Order: sequence, then structure tokens, then C-alpha cells
Amino acid sequence: MKTRIKEFRARYNLTQAELAKIVGVRRETIVFLEKGKYNPSLKLAYKIARALNTTVEELFIFDEDEL
Repeated sequence: MKTRIKEFRARYNLTQAELAKIVGVRRETIVFLEKGKYNPSLKLAYKIARALNTTVEELFIFDEDEL
């Protein structure tokens, strides 16, 4: 899975730590998400999308081969 978290964070001038605090996770979780090394729960994906004023579908790109 690919994400656009970094791109959306940049739009709002948010650091990884700031986004992590908003959604209630550690900064390392945001790092792993941005690198595609961690798949978030639906709840976390929704929280991140809301924090970045977008949708889950816009933020996370699922590769059909991974499904």
C-alpha cells in the first residue's frame, strides 16, 4: 500500500510529530506509514484522513496485487 500522507502533511505544514499527536499515535507510526511499512487500522486511517482534511481513498492507494 502506498500513502500520500507526506504530501498532505506538507500542504498543512505539519511535522510527523504534530500529525502523530493529533491522531494519538507515536511519531514512528507516521514514519512507518509514510514508508509503506505499516498498514493502519481503519480507525487510524480515518483519523489521519480527517486530520488532513481528505478521504481515506485519497490518502491511501491500494495495490490490487496486495488485496
